[in-house]
Amino acid sequence: MSKSGIQTTARASAGNGGAHSPVQIELSEEDKSKDAFFVQLAGIAEAMIAKHGKDFAMGTLVLTARFIAEDKPLTKPAASHS
Repeated sequence: MSKSGIQTTARASAGNGGAHSPVQIELSEEDKSKDAFFVQLAGIAEAMIAKHGKDFAMGTLVLTARFIAEDKPLTKPAASHS
C-alpha cells in the first residue's frame, strides 16, 4: 500500500484451486508522481480540516477544481514594485 492508502497490489489466480495470491504491480513514474501529489494534497486537506473544519476544506477544494476547469488563475500575480 502506498503512503496515500492506495493499494498497489493486484489479485491474480495462482492456479491453486481458485485461491488468489497478491501480485506486485510496479507503478510507472507518472503514477508515482501522481501518488506523491495526492499525498501532498491529503496533508493540506487534513490541515484545513483541523484548523477550519470540513466545510471549509471541501469548499476550497471544489472552488479550486472549478478554477482549474474554467482556466482561471489559481494565484494572483505578484505586484510589481517599480
